[in-house]
Amino acid sequence: MSISSSLNAGVMGLSVNGTRLATISDNIANSGTNGYKRSLVDFSSMVLQTRSSAYAAGGVEVATYKDIGATGSLISTGSATDIAVSGRGLIPVTDRTGVNELSSERRLMLTPTGSFFADQNGNLRTQSGLFLLGWPADGQGNIGNVSRNSGVNLEAVNVATSQFTATPTSRIDLGINIPADATRAGGTGGNYSLPVEYFDNLGRAQTLTFVFAPTVPATGASNQWAVTIEDSADTVAGSVGDLDIVFTDNATSGGRISSVAATNGATYDAASGVVSITLPHGPVSVFIGRLNDSAGITQLAAPFAPTSVAKDGAPIGDLQSVEIDDQGYLRAIYDSGFRRTLYQIPIGDVPNMNGLTALDSQAYTVSASSGNLYLWDANAGPVGGISGYSLMESTTDIAQELTDLIETQRAYTSNAKIVQTVDEMLQETTNLKR
Repeated sequence: MSISSSLNAGVMGLSVNGTRLATISDNIANSGTNGYKRSLVDFSSMVLQTRSSAYAAGGVEVATYKDIGATGSLISTGSATDIAVSGRGLIPVTDRTGVNELSSERRLMLTPTGSFFADQNGNLRTQSGLFLLGWPADGQGNIGNVSRNSGVNLEAVNVATSQFTATPTSRIDLGINIPADATRAGGTGGNYSLPVEYFDNLGRAQTLTFVFAPTVPATGASNQWAVTIEDSADTVAGSVGDLDIVFTDNATSGGRISSVAATNGATYDAASGVVSITLPHGPVSVFIGRLNDSAGITQLAAPFAPTSVAKDGAPIGDLQSVEIDDQGYLRAIYDSGFRRTLYQIPIGDVPNMNGLTALDSQAYTVSASSGNLYLWDANAGPVGGISGYSLMESTTDIAQELTDLIETQRAYTSNAKIVQTVDEMLQETTNLKR
């Protein structure tokens, strides 16, 4: 009967508005929670099959969800390990048990922001127990091939192992000019030395000395130099490589390298312009220049001048701090001024962000409704970048919540009035039988 369906509709109205009140309460309570995503309700009408001569109220049902796709405003902080996603996407994290578990058994979660700090073991974690995950970099700062459809290559970010570090030199670039007049007849034939500091695998500073000796002919100019490479760390061998370099002397490419003959353990690659030598700590590549190229070593009518000498590597350094850039690379900064890439923090994305399952501490997990996870590089594809020294504010708008609270109160009161009215009508019906 229609009057009974009205009672059911009124009761259902009380129930769904009670649910809406719960979401509003949760939103207001978390208005100051960093990374909190607002809870919302979606009302749907229910329709019963009726005849044209009679109508039965179907009522209403409610569905609740988190608006995870919404992004809150970013606020600046004083900590480099306060990070947030500036746009779409979430940061991968795990719980305490997942730090030491196999990646296949680890609980992979996602969060929009986090105030991370290094615990007693060096792991970056939040006060609520979320541990930051990232792809580890090798000694050269490269990430390599990683799985982007799962967290199999993710590791708990740990900075304790990088407390002290030394990076050996593996590459030296020489940009120098040697005087052309030194190879002319009547020249003094004096040698020119270029000491270059490098670092071995223990962080000790060593010196690689390049000695340039001109070949002085009886007449004309030879444009030829003998180069001896001496290593201060190897006092027995004396020379770790010898080069015979001939330079061109023509109108189009004068002063550029014409040919290189490498001996005594050194090799020369004409395509790359690199001389390979072996030092006690390992192989080192020395760029001297390609054939007929102006970069590297030149021979011009100018004084001996090292215009540009560069090397990689760093001495032993004490970890001072860590920071993360907008590409997601987490770098260690040492007191020696050296920076080393430790991890890359990816950004997770799913087709339906609002389909993720909500957990404690503003964390989420993948569900059947969300779709499959894909781990993007920061600022690539649909995802945003990673902001250090930043936290994401709650997406709760207090003014909107208070407005919704008034609407909910009025709707609840109105549904309660329906129940009261139906009760009075049923009472009148009961009185007719007396």
